[in-house]
Amino acid sequence: MDNLRLEDREKVMESQRVVVVVEDVGAARAALQWAVRNFIRAGDCITLLHVCPPARSRRRRRSLRLGGFQLALAFRELCNGIAEAKVEIVVREGEVGETVVATVNQLAATTLVVGLHDKSFLYRSTNPYERMRRVGCRVLGIRQHATARDGSFNAELTQIETINLHSGRNGFQKAKSCS
Repeated sequence: MDNLRLEDREKVMESQRVVVVVEDVGAARAALQWAVRNFIRAGDCITLLHVCPPARSRRRRRSLRLGGFQLALAFRELCNGIAEAKVEIVVREGEVGETVVATVNQLAATTLVVGLHDKSFLYRSTNPYERMRRVGCRVLGIRQHATARDGSFNAELTQIETINLHSGRNGFQKAKSCS
């Protein structure tokens, strides 16, 4: 009985809290698919985070939040194959980069998963080094490549080093390539 409890405690200690940025772009979906296939394990806690732009009117704000929640629900379906994983949806309002950093730190995430695309919040920042330095966890950026003719999934992992951002192009270091 004590061994079972010890195993359960070890399992809890090994579980990760992974935050995945949910955006209405193919790269975000590819990032989650890559993470589900290669990184997320049974028992992990997955937070699907969607950030809505600020809106003045109450009606517009409600519409944006609802749309973000519906998008996150579609992403949640990609997590169905992970045994014992806890999936939660968080929809916040604000500037994407600042809101992602604040939420990741508030949730004490171990990993942030981001789909890299031309308009990614990581590229839009005036000081991406400072922003990534404030993220208190590992950041995995996934860039989606054109789908192969046979329909197979092709993506590339880039681990964004938060300690040594100045080495490598724009602080992004290629960690490994996946197909």
